[in-house]
Amino acid sequence: PAMSARAEPGRAPGPPDGGWGWVVLFGAFVSIGFAYAFPKGLAIFFKEIQDFFGTSYSEIAWVSSITLATTYGAGPISSILVNRYGSRPVVMFGGLLCGVGMISAAFCTSILQLYICVGFITGFGLALNLQPSVIIIGKYFLKRRPLANGLAMAGSPVMLCTLAPLNQFLFENFGWRGSFLILGAILLNCCVAGALFRPIGARTALVKTPVTEEEKDALKGKITEDGSMESKPEEEGGKDCFEKVNQYLDFSLFKHRGFLIYLIGNVLMFLGFFAPIVFLAPYAKHTGIDEYSAAFLLSVLAVVDMVARPATGIIANSRWVRPRIQYFFSFAIAFNGACHLLCPLASSYTGLIVYSSFFGLAFGMVCAMLFETLMDLVGAARFTSAVGLVTIAECCTILLGPPIGGILIDTFGDYKYMFIKCGAVMVLAGTFLFIMNYYNYRMLAKEEKERKKKEEDPKSVRTEDGGKKTWNKDSTQDGPELEPLREKGEGVKKEINGT
Repeated sequence: PAMSARAEPGRAPGPPDGGWGWVVLFGAFVSIGFAYAFPKGLAIFFKEIQDFFGTSYSEIAWVSSITLATTYGAGPISSILVNRYGSRPVVMFGGLLCGVGMISAAFCTSILQLYICVGFITGFGLALNLQPSVIIIGKYFLKRRPLANGLAMAGSPVMLCTLAPLNQFLFENFGWRGSFLILGAILLNCCVAGALFRPIGARTALVKTPVTEEEKDALKGKITEDGSMESKPEEEGGKDCFEKVNQYLDFSLFKHRGFLIYLIGNVLMFLGFFAPIVFLAPYAKHTGIDEYSAAFLLSVLAVVDMVARPATGIIANSRWVRPRIQYFFSFAIAFNGACHLLCPLASSYTGLIVYSSFFGLAFGMVCAMLFETLMDLVGAARFTSAVGLVTIAECCTILLGPPIGGILIDTFGDYKYMFIKCGAVMVLAGTFLFIMNYYNYRMLAKEEKERKKKEEDPKSVRTEDGGKKTWNKDSTQDGPELEPLREKGEGVKKEINGT
């Protein structure tokens, strides 16, 4: 079985779309689940920790915020490490850090120490779990990638669903300190998940090729000769420092129109993305609902979310939606915002359950497509860098989201302004993405026409997308198993570019 997913000598080194890929998908499911669900699951201990240290809402909300922000902000470090050492060691080290962070948090005596242990150490560990898992899915799957992404992202709600009641149970039996110890031990399972990420030989090297054409061809030759990743470090020697960094994090992406649109839309969206989840349980307790029912709301949200993600993956993979996936994504964001705007109307427990289920649906749709839309825009070759750059930009708004919510709650003594703020921001972000993507598709179609006109003159390939297209063709014209996909892929590309 160890050899099953390896490329046999006569076979193309394309993504296997199955085989060991499913085991990798399971590992990614676990580590993505922890990376996302963990900071939210901690919200259950907030009220008690708050009483213990005698702090305000906004101060305690910083714990979740710092964890989430570190998880995102450490994105580029994670990308660089993955490019350097591959996914497996990075995830295993991340799992170790998570465990250490939570276990040390159990012995904290001040809120500041909690910020450091839970916020920074565990957050950094989770970052090392998140990127490699997302990246390795792109290497093991091509045809079924939206589906694989949707399934892996379902790890988050499944974990949240189990973590919310588990945390409540642990808290009642062991207090928050004991719970943190046990959670630290549970997080060590990320090391196991990481151990499943078997490197994928020549393919990994292929995906990591630098973007410039000459280097690409030179490197391609190297890979085909020895079929391994070892060819990479040797040719690095001759480069100066900036080129080295640029090879790991491709800054030319900031000239890529699609990438910029995605970036601005997402940075805006994250301002209102996590706060409602962080404050959902406290809000329920505030309206006079008991602890278990409040924790149950998070479970409802997570169960709906769980169904929503793979379903979104399947829909996004369909022929009609895949070429227009950007529109689908912007709709999901606006839908999310609409839910928050309507939340203050839900006063009863039934109302809150309805809100939770809609929120779960909207949340799942956005999460399932978060990385798929980015892959769709920049192509698999530049995806590792793109994830790193996007997450570092997002980390500021992720960091600010919940504390701003906390301040609004502290100021007005009411939760509705926090929900309205989040809703308004998300509707705005969705609208922006929709309009700008429409513009982007129009421009791409126009550039495609111009390129067709000047096809005879090779110097006229002007767009950043040129690189992406040639890369796509190079990578898929490798062998027989990808033959049918190639035609389909080109069809999809044509559709995307509106020609």
